[in-house]
Amino acid sequence: MPQKIIIDTDPGQDDAVAILTALASPELQVLGITAVAGNVPLALTQVNARKVVELSGVDVPVYAGCDRPLARPLVTAEHVHGKTGLDGTDLPEPSVPLQDGHAVDFIIRSLRDHDAGTVTLVPVGPLTNIAEAFRRAPDIVARVQQIVLMGGAYFEVGNITPAAEFNIFVDPEAAAEVFASGVPLVVLPLDVTHKALTSADWIATLRAMPNRTGPAVAGWTDFFERFDTEKYGSSGAPLHDPCTIAWLLQPDLFQGRRINVEIETEGGLTTGMTVADWWGVTDRPANALFLKDVDRDGLFALLTERLGRLP
Repeated sequence: MPQKIIIDTDPGQDDAVAILTALASPELQVLGITAVAGNVPLALTQVNARKVVELSGVDVPVYAGCDRPLARPLVTAEHVHGKTGLDGTDLPEPSVPLQDGHAVDFIIRSLRDHDAGTVTLVPVGPLTNIAEAFRRAPDIVARVQQIVLMGGAYFEVGNITPAAEFNIFVDPEAAAEVFASGVPLVVLPLDVTHKALTSADWIATLRAMPNRTGPAVAGWTDFFERFDTEKYGSSGAPLHDPCTIAWLLQPDLFQGRRINVEIETEGGLTTGMTVADWWGVTDRPANALFLKDVDRDGLFALLTERLGRLP
């Protein structure tokens, strides 16, 4: 039986690659895609999610969710992803419809409609929609199989502030509630994703694919690679969000530890920090599998193979 998942996302070029990889994978049944404000405002993220679904040729519903964090003004990342959030490849206005109803209601309904412990949530943006769903329907928390999320950092510290990773920083209150919920967590932090670097050879391979998906991903990757190579001095750009889907498909590509992770919401300099007890220096119980290493070549071989399956 395929693993049932809901992808909660703020596309974002790397979000798009995560969505496409999931939709190309028969091991996964994507029940729906829920958009949240993050990399760009909600009006763009819901359109971008529909564009990516249309590119994939797969029929999956897209819902729009929260347009701002639980308790703060929205911080966005056009400086990384461009003014549309998907700069680098121009896709047409989507004919895929935006579903009626709110993404949070879809999440709640899905968790109630399917057997408890059979639906995994895969948030690759701020955790606003997930926290709001848990607030509105506390009964669903125990029904979630697991949450596999891209967010946070420990050894790599921050990418939007010196201490905080972007997804957690945008809505630290939501992250704190999700991390405290008791749902089993798998965390793909910058510690892993900064090792998942694209290369010129990989982009050339995608650009040469005979389908439409490969060249589209090559264009997106080219765009945000320029920002990351300038920022980090690296030879490629980190593909953050696809690491979540890769973990679901091939968890043996990754290594980490079960540890306690708490979210800082009140720090003067550290708001949004994922306080990861990597060395076990507290008695706080483990609440997350916090991943640190990835087989980079294995990861990109998987992505190449899956993206090659799409139209």
